[in-house]
Amino acid sequence: MKTKNKTSIFYILLIGSIMNLTTNCSKDNSVNQNESPTISDYEGNVYHTVTIGNQTWMQENLKSIKLNDGTVIPMVTNNHSWSTLTTMSYTYYGNDSTTYKNNYGALYNWYCVETKKLCPTGWHIPLADDWEKLNSYLGVDSLAGGKLKESSFAHWLNPNLYATNSTGFNALPCGYRFYNGSFNNFGYSGNLWSSSESSAFSAFYRFLTYQDGKLGKNDIEKTYGLSVRCIKD
Repeated sequence: MKTKNKTSIFYILLIGSIMNLTTNCSKDNSVNQNESPTISDYEGNVYHTVTIGNQTWMQENLKSIKLNDGTVIPMVTNNHSWSTLTTMSYTYYGNDSTTYKNNYGALYNWYCVETKKLCPTGWHIPLADDWEKLNSYLGVDSLAGGKLKESSFAHWLNPNLYATNSTGFNALPCGYRFYNGSFNNFGYSGNLWSSSESSAFSAFYRFLTYQDGKLGKNDIEKTYGLSVRCIKD
């Protein structure tokens, strides 16, 4: 009887140890999965990052008002002045930093992109090819953009079709600043620069809208103000 009792106690302790080890491993894995590495810009703004395929992206739009060498980017609020620019400038939607900066970031003309110093050191504004690789990884179908869009109506207008945010990219509908200085499409679309030119006066960008799940592609005049996402070198 004593031998049986000792054997039973041994197995009980062994099973308990295995269960405890399994629980601890599960906790560790959960922590690792929820960790989101961060990157800071020149001003100290902190951005979470996400890896999609073999690319690492910021999870938020850029909001820096300085290049990565400390050069200050001029903020231009006047519509006429914005429309005649051939040098770098930024603003926020509606020229309202209080409402839009934290969640949506800044809107930059392409002359900021052209400096190649807008993103933190070790990061860059995606080339058209970078966007194409992302699109290919997501399936190059009508749902590719939906995998990038925030999956709620907290910022996107209803119906925000096919939005799953399965990648964790958290794309938001920041609208854009028109070449004449006016603002459009807030809540309806997110528009993100590439660093690839299509002509002397225009460059490629990607867009997402509330009414479909595509990751759209087009080119637009460099005087427009669009959002920026940085990708790791």
